[in-house]
Amino acid sequence: MGVNMIQTNVFDYVRILDKAADASWLRNEAISNNIANVDTPGYKRQDVAFESVLQKALGNNRFQSMDSKVEAAKSKNLGVRTYTDYSGFSYRLDGNNVDIENENVMLAENQLKYQGLLTSITQEFTNLQTVMK
Repeated sequence: MGVNMIQTNVFDYVRILDKAADASWLRNEAISNNIANVDTPGYKRQDVAFESVLQKALGNNRFQSMDSKVEAAKSKNLGVRTYTDYSGFSYRLDGNNVDIENENVMLAENQLKYQGLLTSITQEFTNLQTVMK
C-alpha cells in the first residue's frame, strides 16, 4: 500500500496525544510537589494548564469535523505550563492551600489518564503498522 492510502492526519492525532501525555506527566510532578509540601506554611498548590488550551485550539465549530479541528490545531501552540493556584481558598492559618485528600484523588486520576494516553499512542502506531503491511 502506498503512503497516500494512510490517513496522514493520524500523525496530527498522535502529536496531540503526545502533548497531552507531556501535560499529564508534568501534572503528576506538580501534584507530587503539592503532596510533598502539604505542611509547608504559605505554600500554594500548583497545577498544569493544558485541557483549556487544547479546547481553545480545537475550537467550538460544531459543523467542522474532528479531523478538520485536529488539522487546524497542529499549527497552533499547544503549550503546556505549570501555574500556581493562588485562588484556592485556604482554611488553614498558615496560608497553605493544599488539600491532601483532593491531591491524592487527583494523582490517581492523572495516573490513569497518563496510562490511557500512552495506550492510545501505542495503538495508533500499531494501526499504522497494520496498514503498512
